[in-house]
Amino acid sequence: MPSSSRPLPLVQLLLCGALVVTLSMGIRHAFGLWLQPITMAHGWSREDFSLALALQNLVWGAAGPFVGWWADRGGAFKALWAGGILYALGLFGMATTTEHLPFLLTTGVTIGLAQACCTYSVIYGIIGRNISAQQRSWAMGITAAAGSFGQFLMVPLASTLLHRMDWSAALMALALSALLIGPIAFGLREAPEAAPHASAPPPQPASAALRDAFGHRDFLLLTAGYFVCGFQVAFIGIHLPSYLKDQQLGPEVATTALALIGLFNVIGTYAAGALGQRLRKNWILSGIYLTRAVVMIVFISLPLSPLSVGVFAAVMGTLWLSTVPPTNAVVAQMHGVRHLSMLGGIVFFSHQIGSFMGVWLAGRLYDATGSYQVVWWLAIALGVVAAALNFPIREHRTPVPRTVTP
Repeated sequence: MPSSSRPLPLVQLLLCGALVVTLSMGIRHAFGLWLQPITMAHGWSREDFSLALALQNLVWGAAGPFVGWWADRGGAFKALWAGGILYALGLFGMATTTEHLPFLLTTGVTIGLAQACCTYSVIYGIIGRNISAQQRSWAMGITAAAGSFGQFLMVPLASTLLHRMDWSAALMALALSALLIGPIAFGLREAPEAAPHASAPPPQPASAALRDAFGHRDFLLLTAGYFVCGFQVAFIGIHLPSYLKDQQLGPEVATTALALIGLFNVIGTYAAGALGQRLRKNWILSGIYLTRAVVMIVFISLPLSPLSVGVFAAVMGTLWLSTVPPTNAVVAQMHGVRHLSMLGGIVFFSHQIGSFMGVWLAGRLYDATGSYQVVWWLAIALGVVAAALNFPIREHRTPVPRTVTP
């Protein structure tokens, strides 16, 4: 579905896209609060819980290109409905399973599939088809900022639910909220595309778009760098609460930290999208990755206190999902919007492989060493590598003939 005969109204598109991402990403960002309640209830290790969340990230990434192809071909409406239903089912399973294998299948596989259907790649495909290139980076920043606001909103809500009811009942409440994604999708339902003019060049097939992307050096550099983003944010998002508790800080410090990450990410992602209209996006990405590395060095080098955690969360929050708008905007500039959800899903798959490693490896190394110190330094080193990978990327290229000009 490369273009709609009637583009969606801008306010409606941004509002409904923001609401979907607020729910889907907001729920996800709260999962770290369940690490200790679930492992204590079932007698599991941290690696057991981490493996399920790591599998979730991997399934999300692996399914992304296929869901993106489906959404590009027929519109995102059905994919969003599927995402809302699968999310609710996965959360129900997460709340009720007591054995590790069913926990992996529900928390890992089912929720991972749900996230592939109702997060950034699918929403950005809709934005790409309905918003001009001049406004695209800005619009993607708005949507990413909504996901950040979802973290700011949902993490304290999840924490409140955990304090007022059993942890499994709290997950049930989140499952009900996930069902709202389907009705919101009506606001993102695109009109059928207009029939192409007889003299228009034939649209580029998906297979040709894939060959084109994988033969492009800068696409591969962008994809490799995005691995690091996934590693860093998944490690911090899932393991920071336990890291702080290990350092004898109260649970309210972790809740505040995650909420601050979400709040300041609203600023960071919007700023990254707006700056992408004026500066080279690959330079923005290099700056984000390098700054993350510096911030983490300072954080683990100074004595921990509620104040230092709050400052770290605010600064890291500004950098948290600020990679998302420039990354997807670069993909659109290099390869057009016809297959944006699919190609964005491929880049995001690399991100999710990094997420898998960040979540699982942190749990594994913690169980082996009793500390997260090695993982912190690994995340720092990867940040420097990602900055170097993104710096030489060229954003523009001469596109192959398409029905939609990027």
